[in-house]
Amino acid sequence: MAVRPHRILGAFLAPVVALAGLVALPTAARAATSVCALACDTLDPSKARQVTFPVPDRNLNGRVLRLHVSDPDDMAWASVDNGSTGDSVWLDRSWDRGATWEPLLGKASVPGSWTGTRTLMYNLTDPQNHRRGWVRACGDAAGVSCTAWVYPTVCDGAFCDGADPATAAGDDTPVPSTTLYGRTISLHVDQRDSAAWGVIAGGGAGDEIWLDRSWDEGATWTEGSSLGRTSVSPGATTARTALFATRDPRGLLYGGAVRACGRESAHQEGSCTAWVRPTPTRARAAADALMASYNPYEGWWRSSWWNSAATLTALVDFARRSGRHDYDWAVARTFEQNRGVFPAGVRSGDPVEGHFISRAIDDAEWWAVAWLAAYDLTHEQRYLDEAVTITEYVRGYWDTGTCGGGVWWDRERTYKNAVTNGLYVWLTTSLHQRIAGDTAWGGRAVAAGDWYLGSGLIGPSGLVNDGLTGGCANNGQTVWSYNQGLAVGAFTELWRSTGRSRYLDTAKRLADTALSSSALTRDGVLTESCDTGTSRCDDNQKQFKGVFVRHLADLADATGSAVYAAYLKRQADSVWATDRDALNRFGGRWAGTAPNQRDWRTQAGALGALTAAEGR
Repeated sequence: MAVRPHRILGAFLAPVVALAGLVALPTAARAATSVCALACDTLDPSKARQVTFPVPDRNLNGRVLRLHVSDPDDMAWASVDNGSTGDSVWLDRSWDRGATWEPLLGKASVPGSWTGTRTLMYNLTDPQNHRRGWVRACGDAAGVSCTAWVYPTVCDGAFCDGADPATAAGDDTPVPSTTLYGRTISLHVDQRDSAAWGVIAGGGAGDEIWLDRSWDEGATWTEGSSLGRTSVSPGATTARTALFATRDPRGLLYGGAVRACGRESAHQEGSCTAWVRPTPTRARAAADALMASYNPYEGWWRSSWWNSAATLTALVDFARRSGRHDYDWAVARTFEQNRGVFPAGVRSGDPVEGHFISRAIDDAEWWAVAWLAAYDLTHEQRYLDEAVTITEYVRGYWDTGTCGGGVWWDRERTYKNAVTNGLYVWLTTSLHQRIAGDTAWGGRAVAAGDWYLGSGLIGPSGLVNDGLTGGCANNGQTVWSYNQGLAVGAFTELWRSTGRSRYLDTAKRLADTALSSSALTRDGVLTESCDTGTSRCDDNQKQFKGVFVRHLADLADATGSAVYAAYLKRQADSVWATDRDALNRFGGRWAGTAPNQRDWRTQAGALGALTAAEGR
């Protein structure tokens, strides 16, 4: 692929000019649009969780011009002190490394009898739109001046842009090199630290090598163009860039993509490798890529209500198994932004009535599962309380007057099915395990589990069908992996709570059937009926397999079974080998066959498979 580097070089040089001390009022600018991440622009600085001063103050004709940053909020504000009436202060924010900027953000003037003032807070980055920003404080007091920009470099933990490739923990070349006029341009990745550098070889003096970094999978790279541009020295034939990060946790940007680009000195055009995301671990690579679809403005994965709950659960499971807390903020953001009331069509096709509750009983249950997982990760009581509130609502639809028990699927009481009741057994016994001294939820769990066993939901072959007929018989409808998995998980947890062998025996029988039956496993790979031939899974079905492996992993942990562990590893190996692209995006068919759909739902399912296999 050919690129013309002279425009990129212009963008690279622009910040050098913009970093000058005294500047004119901004002319190369664009209108500001409100940005929301953990909070929205114009938050009062009194609400900041921290204050740091990452760049030196600027002396502006005796006034103190200062940039304030709260990293936990990912926001900044500006102040001016030792001033006079009419002195003003504001922020500039740039999305292209200082080439252009949104000017005069929060402009405030010193009122009469005061000597200073400050702006409101503004976001440093815009993760929803995959933009990494730079911010500076500017003032006007008989002249205009600005501080330096923050943050011109990306840091991921102790590692920051600009490190020497000699310090890299590894040297992987995950995509083919590209050639240009006899030069070889290659991308090198330190997978462990999610960092990269570029190398040009077989060249001559004046040849150039650089990296591009994109936060939106290679669609744009205005903030990350021409990183580490380096020329081949006289008498040499090779050169390399510095190391650059692909994750910006401070800016809530994960899964950045990089490519290596270069040019031969006598020609303007350049050539680039393919884009790549690093793979520090399989599961972490999947989690980072998944976060590119998270909507921090609204706090969910847009357009699917229950799927977002299951996706959050998969993300939390990854965090618990890996011991990482990169995404705790997303757990909190999802809770805070979605706990309220929403009309039909905003979050779900049904109205959401508060506390994640709607007429679809199973939708509410999925959110209770997510908050129990969040409680286990963070130990925050509010998540456990929310799970109790939701499950109390669900309990209101337990009805012994039809089929002798069971929870209705919907508020209209039209159907009793496997998903709603598998979730209910799991939730009640899980609450019993987490609430000290509980007897009520434990009793409900046993009643629900025993009803499930006698309900007919489990067919004679050991496969769970979708639900019951109006006459309370197994309806013979499609066997889905998530119904099978929920039953495996429910009876595993019920065994943990009671110690009764019949529950563990049931969980193992259901798991063994899933592993051996062509209804769910083909050639050793978990396969839905919609994963075969020319069929396509709908948005719900895309995520079923991730639910199954979550609960099979629980059974594997409970039993220490080598068979279950090997099966989980087989799923992860197949997903990784056949169902992944260079940007660590995964499809719905874990055997990699076509037609293969790919979106955040399939990504979450694959994350479940990779997480379940870690450490086995």
